[in-house]
Amino acid sequence: MANRLAGAISPYLRSHADNPVDWWPWGADAFAEAARRDVPVLVSIGYSSCHWCHVMARESFSDPATAAQLNAQFVAIKVDREEHPDVDASYMAAAGAFTRNLGWPLTVFATPGGHPFFAGSYFPPVAAGGLPGFRDVLNAVSDAWTSRRDAVDATAEAVAEALAAAGPSPTRWLPTEADLARAVAALAALEDPVYGGFGAPPHFAEPKFPVAPALGFLLERADGAELGARTLKLMGASPLRDPVEGGFFRYATRRDWGDPHYERMLYDNALLLDAAVRAAQNDQGAHWAQTLSAALAGFLLDVLRLPGGAFASAQDSESMLDGRRSEGGYYALDEESRAEVVPPALDEKVLSGWNGLAIAALARAGAALQRPEWVDGARDAAEALIRLHLRRPEDSDPRILLRASRGDRVSAAPATLEDYGMLAGGLLALAGASGEARYAVLARELVDACLAEAGPSGLPFAVPGGAEDVLAAQGMALKLDASEGAYPSGLSALASAAFDLSLLSGDRRYREAAEAAVSLVGPHAPERPLGYGGLLTVAERLRRPVVQLVNVVTVAGAAPAVTADAERLLVEARRGAASVSLSITLSEPQAEAFAAAGFELFAGRRAQGGRATSYLCEQFVCRLPVTDASELAALLAVGPAVGDDRDGGRSGR
Repeated sequence: MANRLAGAISPYLRSHADNPVDWWPWGADAFAEAARRDVPVLVSIGYSSCHWCHVMARESFSDPATAAQLNAQFVAIKVDREEHPDVDASYMAAAGAFTRNLGWPLTVFATPGGHPFFAGSYFPPVAAGGLPGFRDVLNAVSDAWTSRRDAVDATAEAVAEALAAAGPSPTRWLPTEADLARAVAALAALEDPVYGGFGAPPHFAEPKFPVAPALGFLLERADGAELGARTLKLMGASPLRDPVEGGFFRYATRRDWGDPHYERMLYDNALLLDAAVRAAQNDQGAHWAQTLSAALAGFLLDVLRLPGGAFASAQDSESMLDGRRSEGGYYALDEESRAEVVPPALDEKVLSGWNGLAIAALARAGAALQRPEWVDGARDAAEALIRLHLRRPEDSDPRILLRASRGDRVSAAPATLEDYGMLAGGLLALAGASGEARYAVLARELVDACLAEAGPSGLPFAVPGGAEDVLAAQGMALKLDASEGAYPSGLSALASAAFDLSLLSGDRRYREAAEAAVSLVGPHAPERPLGYGGLLTVAERLRRPVVQLVNVVTVAGAAPAVTADAERLLVEARRGAASVSLSITLSEPQAEAFAAAGFELFAGRRAQGGRATSYLCEQFVCRLPVTDASELAALLAVGPAVGDDRDGGRSGR
């Protein structure tokens, strides 16, 4: 039996390499083998830090008898959902036709043509808890394949046709202020008034997740900020967060956030860091938010950061204590005791999109809370991604971004919309925090590539190079996956990055793309705010007047010089950051570099009379520059005047 997983990039696949199951990695060869043998395909999807994935691996995939049955009757494919999120999304959508109990491990049975005809999630080795035993499932599926092939084929064809027809239809409907207020009210109605978080009253069914995108939406709005901050504060003080190393666990199995599943995900902690910083900006006296921000930044930099500067995808829930496997035992130890044991393993797979979220969060947090070492951490991660995941300009492959790597090895898995959007957003945040225009230029290239690929499709964005090859050939690729929950969709990530580019450049096509993205699901998002927090956040930013604040400081040597007067001005700028669409501080040469790169907001922005200077603008039309902190405070208090053209009215269009 060939061992096809031993050299995989994915730690999840490598953890199955020694199973007696004759696993194949995702690819056309596995389906060709199934067609040659005329047997169905088992597609088993999970990820490295998934507890029940490990349980099923130990109970079933490590069992020689079960493996012999699998090998005789099926071609078995093992997929890391984090390496192939597009594969996971397609098969998860198909699985919804067979079960409401969706999750991971995802267990899908398909024809050699890749079309699912039965699916479930975790199956125990023998029937238990209302679930059939896995070997019984294998027998039933194999019997259906051999004795009721017509029915199997008909089911597979119907599922494939439903997937092909699925997807949002282009509209021009954008949420209004009343719609967004209704979304806030819907979240408020789901609030657990005792322990915080969201669920179905009055019992607030478990499990409970942090749903960071929805928190981000609440914190963007005046009518939702208190609810968002209250929820975040309660979660931060609950068993969902490790008080020693600072990070949040993926979810809790009890209403009071107790008995969490102990995996710690990069995306959760990056997005919750962003939320904590926003809460601190909304309420300057919220010391808890600053403390939580520091704890989360510390977790990212001290625990999840890899030697090359990028961030691991996750930390496992299990560890070995006293020679025994322990779920969460490590987290019951204090700091001193932890130093004496091996911590849970990291999933060292580096993902472009999730690293983009971490880069953005650290860059914004460092700029907002004056922690330059956090910005440095964001920069190191960005440079690691640029070095390994971005293709060189001379490469003719239209896929200019790669999704995953481990060490210096790059996965063959193509980047998805979330990778393009999240990394672009991270680079734009880093450009704002560091003042380095080249990061904004790279972000623009990523967004432009997705705009160009969309072409006449009616969608605002598409993946350069098209859908994943095997899914496309089988007709299984989703037109667009706009679903959200734990983290933003690729659609909302690109919409957010495009909107940020519009703030820097004044190019209308970026704003129009963001509006088009929101309008695709706009009619549904206010009714389902837990599932569309990222899109709702973009909708809120689009709704508000565009207000930009550019602060230009003088240069002493190689670094911007900050005098006492300048520091007072910048303190006022940071205090007002939550009330503007964009706030950025940079030196004169950096402003010139942005302007030379085509970002019109920075054209002509100079430090007046050798003093730090602030420009408050609305839609690229700026008030007279100010150098005094009290003047800036007064301008921020009343807001800019539309059409005030006293600095020459550089429109940027």
